[in-house]
Amino acid sequence: MMRTHDVLIVGGGLVGASLAIALDGLPLDVALVEATPPGDLPAVFDQRNLSLAAASVNALDALGVMGQLRAPTGPIRRIHVSRAGDFGSVRLEAADYGRDAFGQVVVARDFGEALEGRLAQLPRLTRYRPARFVGLDGDDAHARGVRLATADGELALQARLLVAADGTRSALREALGTSSRTHDYGQTLFVARMRGERAPDGTAWERFTDSGPTALLPRGDRAWGVIHGVPSGQAAAVAALDEAGWLARIQQSFGWRAGRFLGAGERSAYPVASVVADALVAPRAVLLGNAAQTIHPVGAQGFNLGLRDALTLAEGLRMHAGDPGAASLLQQYAQRRREDRDRTLAFSDGLARMTANPSPLLRPLRSLGLLAADRAGWLQSWLVGGAMGFRGDVPELCR
Repeated sequence: MMRTHDVLIVGGGLVGASLAIALDGLPLDVALVEATPPGDLPAVFDQRNLSLAAASVNALDALGVMGQLRAPTGPIRRIHVSRAGDFGSVRLEAADYGRDAFGQVVVARDFGEALEGRLAQLPRLTRYRPARFVGLDGDDAHARGVRLATADGELALQARLLVAADGTRSALREALGTSSRTHDYGQTLFVARMRGERAPDGTAWERFTDSGPTALLPRGDRAWGVIHGVPSGQAAAVAALDEAGWLARIQQSFGWRAGRFLGAGERSAYPVASVVADALVAPRAVLLGNAAQTIHPVGAQGFNLGLRDALTLAEGLRMHAGDPGAASLLQQYAQRRREDRDRTLAFSDGLARMTANPSPLLRPLRSLGLLAADRAGWLQSWLVGGAMGFRGDVPELCR
């Protein structure tokens, strides 16, 4: 007889794994479809730096994930934002809001190992790995048919609720027929670990230029996590720079606010494009994380938004004792996510476009905006609330 799961999560990355952990303890048969075999981590768990908002840290601590981290995290105690060629800057201090930090910086690989450690503690979770989604089968009113490609051949399953957490190029989103909108920002982001003459002091720096952002994040290993945006046409040349050339480029782009840069680790490059699904739900299916919306990484909102997707769904399933794929439950989920999603998408896209626009007509407007954000208490509070993940209908675990 074909096996039926209450919840089948396609994608074992950041959001999919977090959802599986959040569903632990509920009276549900949960399964996770992962592309990598046991012992391997998904490619997303590399050396890039994750900026976890305070709301995300609260939730991941409650879920037992933060306690699995073996490497130290880097607290973000202040944020400094500026733009080359514009006057003014925004300075935010966590202490001004009665907090020790706005969030924590975690290396993606360390976080992946922590998630894996927590997943290994869930004896009721079924894990299909290595496996990948290959298609939908005929479904009835009570479940959706799913086909997986596994090492032993094709496997047919049924799911009362099917969760697409398989990333930007979501095969499940395509199979569901959910349309999406794509925008290429014409930028490539380079990510690296860098060592400076001064260790991080808890400041997260964001410096905008015509060609994209340069951010310095305070890692827990006394190094900086650097994110440097360049026009895509220059990506090959930047990738070819030797260490001295790379250090000189970052120093020129960022200035001397953090002192002299002395060394750099391996660089990784990521083209930047947004992909936004036109709907979050379909019959007995829901889209989460990058499968639902892949956004510009400016402001470090992407994973935090996806985690709130997962936590909101888990909260809805906890409160709804009946059918996990009920249309009413999924519509309620989509409604709860609307404000947070819309506001985060608008903030991320608007900031990316405005700060990279070289038009001299925008410079005075941007400068006035920086000055206002630095001096207006209500505007700072709005920015801080968003940066910490307290936007819209916040899941209970985040509070």
